Amino acid sequence: MPFPSFFRKFDWVLLGIIVAIVVLGIATFWGIGAKSHDFVQRQIIFLAIGIIIMIAVSFFDYRIFKNFSSASITIYLITIVLLSLALASKEIRGVSSWIIFKNLTLEPSELAKLAVLILLAKYFSQKHVEIYHAPHILASGFYALIPAVLTFLQPALGSTIIFIVLWIAMLLLAGIKRKHLLIILMAGLVLSSLAWFFALKPYQKDRIVSFINPYLDPRGSGYNTLQSRITFGSGQLAGTVLDKQRASSPVLVPEPYNDFAFSTFARKFGFAGVMVLFSLLLALMFRIGSIAARTDNNFAKLFSLGFLVIIFAHIFINAGMNLGILPITGIPFSFLSYGGSHLTMLMVGLGIVQSIKLHSRG
Repeated sequence: MPFPSFFRKFDWVLLGIIVAIVVLGIATFWGIGAKSHDFVQRQIIFLAIGIIIMIAVSFFDYRIFKNFSSASITIYLITIVLLSLALASKEIRGVSSWIIFKNLTLEPSELAKLAVLILLAKYFSQKHVEIYHAPHILASGFYALIPAVLTFLQPALGSTIIFIVLWIAMLLLAGIKRKHLLIILMAGLVLSSLAWFFALKPYQKDRIVSFINPYLDPRGSGYNTLQSRITFGSGQLAGTVLDKQRASSPVLVPEPYNDFAFSTFARKFGFAGVMVLFSLLLALMFRIGSIAARTDNNFAKLFSLGFLVIIFAHIFINAGMNLGILPITGIPFSFLSYGGSHLTMLMVGLGIVQSIKLHSRG
């Protein structure tokens, strides 16, 4: 695509919204601990690299995924191999979710989410008129099941849930019948019950029990939930950012840069800051939704809407666990939490969304 046409059709507003949200996260990290400077510096680097990746991917013609099954299958198989390698890698805090190479770490489950989305978008763009056939539902479920099982074995329950949510959402977008959806939900309920007795580790059960009533063990399994609630509420209306006395007080929530970045953000910028954050997120949803509405093929529409599902599933689950209304599962708040793997996945996905816009007729 010629450069003048690229710069004219590129969604600079979408890029600006993303940068604004990431900058809010960086501002949250600033001054909240002894290592805050390191986290700020690395997140700025991740953002810069992410922008470069997003623009580079947008030059790529997404229609290779639409027209050639081999492209989506190849990426999917690569991520399955990476997930398998992660299982054999060194554990970090009891979890084998990362591939470690010297000072670099890669969380392949993040890339696998995008690979599954591409594969399901390709599959349903071809089979959506036959979605009522059970074999198509089962085949699509198999594609999501393999990475879900591999991430569950790490164990990474949060990412496992994302794969399941993405699969169900793509079925809905493809037009699954209600009776088939009901069967899937009932089967999910049975499997969840079996998982409770035979698959979940004790600490995972403790997280679910403490979510229901954290006061049963306020100094143990319920501690994180209670501290997150306290941290979130301490921001009040305007936050602590302009209050020198409160701003200098320590942040007691665990993992303030990652799992509980949202509570830390609410503490620092208050209810007003949360409203600004969610306004930006709504604008993000509108921009991507508008691109999906203007596409002229099913793959582009399914990918764009499926990518929105990935983003907002992370946001909903992370915000829920920060507020104590969902169990703690350890997944990031998209664009706000610290981390290179998740941000890179998001920027690659946004690059494909930009490519869809650039190659659309409108």
